[in-house]
Amino acid sequence: MLIGYQGERYSYSDRASLEMFPGGDLIGYSSFVAAFSALAAGNVERLVLPIENSTTGSVLPVLDRLVDAPARIVAEHQVEVRHALLGLPGASLEGIKQVRSHPEALAQAEAIIQARGWQPIPTHDTAGAVRETAEHQNPAEAALAPPEAARPHNLEVLMSDVVDRAHNTTRFVVLASGEPPIAADANKSSMAFETQHRPGALALALTELGLRGANLTRIESRPTDTPWRYRMFVDLIHRPGPDGFSEVFNPLPGSMSELHHLGTYRAEV
Repeated sequence: MLIGYQGERYSYSDRASLEMFPGGDLIGYSSFVAAFSALAAGNVERLVLPIENSTTGSVLPVLDRLVDAPARIVAEHQVEVRHALLGLPGASLEGIKQVRSHPEALAQAEAIIQARGWQPIPTHDTAGAVRETAEHQNPAEAALAPPEAARPHNLEVLMSDVVDRAHNTTRFVVLASGEPPIAADANKSSMAFETQHRPGALALALTELGLRGANLTRIESRPTDTPWRYRMFVDLIHRPGPDGFSEVFNPLPGSMSELHHLGTYRAEV
């Protein structure tokens, strides 16, 4: 099976893809736009993307594209993230001036970076930052990335566990094209919807979901294509299988409009 992800070999997305699809053929893409396009064009059969981090919250370039993507979420997977600071052989921690990494990784270690006086340099990917650091051959430059990315590029781990919060974990989702059937053990759904501009509209929508047996686990508002209009992204747990989904969304809740089913899958604890 062809599995796409955003990033390079030895990135966290690469790790998540390997853990979920140990026998798959993995293809990395330079951007989220390219990764979504590859799935839409049929160049890959599944797409593994980060959607949320326990420190920094939602990965917005992914979340905002889910509504219009011709695909559904079919699985989720959590990866514990423990960044390492990788530098050239012989480089000292005291001599580091710049740190390269993906913006999400830099944000997950922002307090440490500021305390050390390092200059953050955003790059497209954690593993790409390692490659660039190795190419530049500058002992004052380091990369924030998975520790296993050091050896292939002949770098050394200068510092371990470079994260602001010990629980730092990234949730990945798997996308499949079209509208795959709901599996018998699928007990979690991701949805996006809008409500009318009237008092209590959102509270009414959430109450209706609760009365139908849904347990809300996440909610976030994001702007739509219309100025000052917002849609709500929610994750919720319900009874597993097609019947469990139907109990919550059939008939469609009258308090919602522009309802988008982003996917139903088995929740990973």
